[in-house]
Amino acid sequence: MAVRPIRRIVTGNDARGFAVVVSDGPTPHLRTSPGRPGVAFTNVWTTDRMPADASQTIDPVTPAMGLAPPRNGTNFRIVEFGPEREHEPVDPEAARKAFVAMGAAEHALAGGPAPRHPFMHETPTLDYGIVLSGEITLVLDDSEILMRAGDVCIQRATNHAWSNRSSAPCVMAFVLIDALSS
Repeated sequence: MAVRPIRRIVTGNDARGFAVVVSDGPTPHLRTSPGRPGVAFTNVWTTDRMPADASQTIDPVTPAMGLAPPRNGTNFRIVEFGPEREHEPVDPEAARKAFVAMGAAEHALAGGPAPRHPFMHETPTLDYGIVLSGEITLVLDDSEILMRAGDVCIQRATNHAWSNRSSAPCVMAFVLIDALSS
């Protein structure tokens, strides 16, 4: 799967206090998982506290950036979902291993009733999910919602999965914010 690099422009202030570009280029934090072929995560930025430290001078994203953000932090990522039909059927054990590879085993659903989708998961986060291009189905415990470019989902620490049932890639932007959940 050829993933379009995400250009990341980071600004800051120089010694004079002038706003300047600190870096400009493709973000180096692209992750894929053999357990979820056709999906690529580009981790753009992370914070580890509120309020965020806007003066931080080093890239806060690490190769091990997990699914959920650090406590009191945020994760910003772009995800490209290839069409699932090119990789069907999705094996539930492969899905579990994909979560393990992301350091997110605790967020994958295990046991209990069979989930509606093998990649059903839940994180203690408030997420903003924005469809940038293509379309995707938001799978919930009791329903499915088709989302298209420009649609936004406010995901509030609930069990869900993303399923691209179209014939074209879907690109989404996600901001995950550490949250309290019931």
